[in-house]
Amino acid sequence: MAGKHPGVGTDIAGSAAVPARPAWHAMETGAVAAELGTDPTGGLSEAEAANRLDRYGPNVLEVSGRTRWYVVLGRQFLDVLIVILGVAAVVSAWLGEVTDAITILIILVLNGVLGFVQEWRAERAIEALQEMLALDARVVRDGREQSVDATRLVPGDVVLVEVGAQIPADLRNIQSVDLKVDESALTGESESVAKSVDAVGAGTPLAEQVGVSWMGTTVTNGRARGIVVGTGMATEFGRIAELTQSVAADATPLQRRLARLGTWLGIIAVAISVGVAVTGWALGRDLEEMFFTGVSLAVAVVPEGLPAVVTITLALGIRRMVARKALLRRLQAAETLGAATVICTDKTGTLTQNEMTVRRVWVPSGTVEVTGVGYDPTQGTVEADSTTRHDLEHLLETALWCNHAGIEEGDSGWHSVGEPTEAALVTLAAKAGMAVAVQPAGEFSFNSRRKRMTVLQRAGGGLIAHTKGAPEMLLPLCSSIGWGDGARPLDEDGRRAVVVAYESFAGSGFRTLALARRVVPAGTPMTEEAVEQDLALLGVVAILDPPRSEVPGAVAEAKAAGISVVMITGDAPATAVAIAEQVGLDFTRAVGGSELNDLSDAALRSALAEGSVFARTTPEHKLRIVSLLQGDGEVVGMTGDGVNDAPALKQADIGIAMGLRGTDVAKGASDMILTDDNFASIIGAIGEGRRQYDNIQKFIRYLLSSNTGEMIAVFVNILLNAPLILLPVQILWMNLVTDGLTALALGVEPSEEGIMSRPPRAPDEPILSRRSLIQVVGFGAYIGIGALFLFHFYRSVLDRDLVVAQTMAFTGMVVLEHMNVFNFRALHAPIRVIGFFSNPWLLVAWAGTISLQLAVVYVPFLQDAFQTTALGAEDWLWIAAVSVPIFIIGEAIKTAGWRAQAR
Repeated sequence: MAGKHPGVGTDIAGSAAVPARPAWHAMETGAVAAELGTDPTGGLSEAEAANRLDRYGPNVLEVSGRTRWYVVLGRQFLDVLIVILGVAAVVSAWLGEVTDAITILIILVLNGVLGFVQEWRAERAIEALQEMLALDARVVRDGREQSVDATRLVPGDVVLVEVGAQIPADLRNIQSVDLKVDESALTGESESVAKSVDAVGAGTPLAEQVGVSWMGTTVTNGRARGIVVGTGMATEFGRIAELTQSVAADATPLQRRLARLGTWLGIIAVAISVGVAVTGWALGRDLEEMFFTGVSLAVAVVPEGLPAVVTITLALGIRRMVARKALLRRLQAAETLGAATVICTDKTGTLTQNEMTVRRVWVPSGTVEVTGVGYDPTQGTVEADSTTRHDLEHLLETALWCNHAGIEEGDSGWHSVGEPTEAALVTLAAKAGMAVAVQPAGEFSFNSRRKRMTVLQRAGGGLIAHTKGAPEMLLPLCSSIGWGDGARPLDEDGRRAVVVAYESFAGSGFRTLALARRVVPAGTPMTEEAVEQDLALLGVVAILDPPRSEVPGAVAEAKAAGISVVMITGDAPATAVAIAEQVGLDFTRAVGGSELNDLSDAALRSALAEGSVFARTTPEHKLRIVSLLQGDGEVVGMTGDGVNDAPALKQADIGIAMGLRGTDVAKGASDMILTDDNFASIIGAIGEGRRQYDNIQKFIRYLLSSNTGEMIAVFVNILLNAPLILLPVQILWMNLVTDGLTALALGVEPSEEGIMSRPPRAPDEPILSRRSLIQVVGFGAYIGIGALFLFHFYRSVLDRDLVVAQTMAFTGMVVLEHMNVFNFRALHAPIRVIGFFSNPWLLVAWAGTISLQLAVVYVPFLQDAFQTTALGAEDWLWIAAVSVPIFIIGEAIKTAGWRAQAR
């Protein structure tokens, strides 16, 4: 549908063909109306609007990331391990082990359903968070102003907008009164942008196209009338949505690691099948019997409970993430975040409060410091003394007169009503205990040319003109400084002092506003040129969107964890540098968008390596930076809230959208949504992701050591030409029930000490390192040898019957594996360090599964099902004697390593 729309913007390289879009921003308003065949006063007719709706389609964005339910369900069965278990079920059925086959299939279905329910619930929670860009729009049709569903807007419609409204489509402004628009969702610019009806050059950057108001942005001041020049996917939002959809989704690091593990397990299973069959045949056993035995053993190699344990562990992790203000859309998202080596973050609202705040005020008698952040007037103070108080009061009075904003307290705290910069001035005045009843007698409005506004006040039969604006524009209009008793002529030294003050503020990243006033002489023509002269300068205010208080600590924690933090913002370089310094980012310089365009990939890599903040960036810039980092082997997390962030969010290994102020496009492209829009929550989530991956490693090692023990016991027993040591149903019981439940409890182990003080794991690190493989084989060998000892000791030495020997081997192996589970509660620390009772769920699972094994041994109908017999007290003593040493050995090794590390 995008190809059917006229619209504004630049086509995307590689996207579907889109007709050339007129440079609406460069055309005069009359030419725009003529081109679109509309009446700027009366708008389109209803009939013509209906025709265009059929031709161009509804005004909606085709948002990526909304997944059909059957796709979510289907991807639960694409894992390599799941495929191997499916093959195992088929083979079991073929061998006549129907019960085993049904059991494995039930596990597969339950695993798939669990994963589906968790991910689908997250998708539905996201839909609850999402809101439409605009529910309705005020439009002129057939000469009448009316309200219509925003999705029914068409090119050529005449739309009216005012303070608080979201722009429902791309509009070419044809009338504008004091219009200011918050474009942060589109460009990343934190300050509202003044709009007009002026045409600009065809090559003007998007952020400077003052005659166009973009879909999805918000009016913070004034009102306007505009002609719709782009709807749906032909808007600037739509262009970026297309770019987002062109980015392919890659597998997560955990998915890649588990796939490699599954592949190796598959290879090992086939090798064992062949090896056992050939070995048995070479020893004179029946070839067909050996083939079926080999296949059964290969099925035993695969830890049937592993996929379910991974899925349940990740699902439980999602609940923990919700407590950390993070909503996960995919089960693997937390683990991926835990592997992050670089976090690329937006500035506005993520590192900062997204609330403009006056921090300093320069008045002729000195500089006044202001504390507190945001719009809450009860938080913070204005630190004026007897010297500066008089000057400050005059400045604040003018700030309140020259103002259309307000502040109010709602359910979520204090917020601005109107233009944020003006609301910051209202907050400043309230902190100082000032309020003014404003009844303007006239106004000269702000625009991008004048960069100032003036409000007239009736006083004593005359007029006072209150003016605020950019210092460089206001200073030449001033002839004096101060007011009342402190007023004096503004000489060259005074002008230099003012320039030094506002340039110092600007150099620190503040937005600056100068305020001035004059008594308007009687008979003065009521024109801006006549009124706005011979002003008395009252002072300069420094305004900033301040950092969140918790961000510097979170940045420091990220550094300690070996994670690089890169700021990529659409805001101005000076502002980006100021915030980067305040939150403690490591950087050497700021790279602007125009410079970024000229940098080669090698030069950009150098800029990233030496530490840079990136300002005035476009969606393409963000996508390029993320892709380049990934190409260098980094695992990249990307935060964002605007549609301009969506392509990079989707490209990143973990896309993190803002839940409170994020657009639908950003949320749809993300893997995780922050419900509090706070950077510190990301760092907390990284710690949770690392905990989850540590625990996944723990139970994978535990399950594989158990399966290794089973495999060794069965294989060696075949070499000894002895009867079966373990029956298939007994192997399946251990793999799915007794081992599975204790492995699941390992998945909720608390974080180990120092988890955020170690560097991220290498992106190419396998899930089983050489050290862990030795651990798996070593403990597995002990388990296998222990079971073999019990089996042959009872059968050959004590001359007990086969069922007793098999029961001893079966139960002994269960107890051995349960003693072994304590060796995997921590990757490095011994039990005395982490605490025996620190994971009560493991103790409950341990006791529960041992109780289940007791039932298998002593309950008659279970004895029949598992072909076991009751054991006596002496039998249990032998099992304990064989089992306890595996824990002692493991603790001794860990203690030695822990002490060596401490030295």
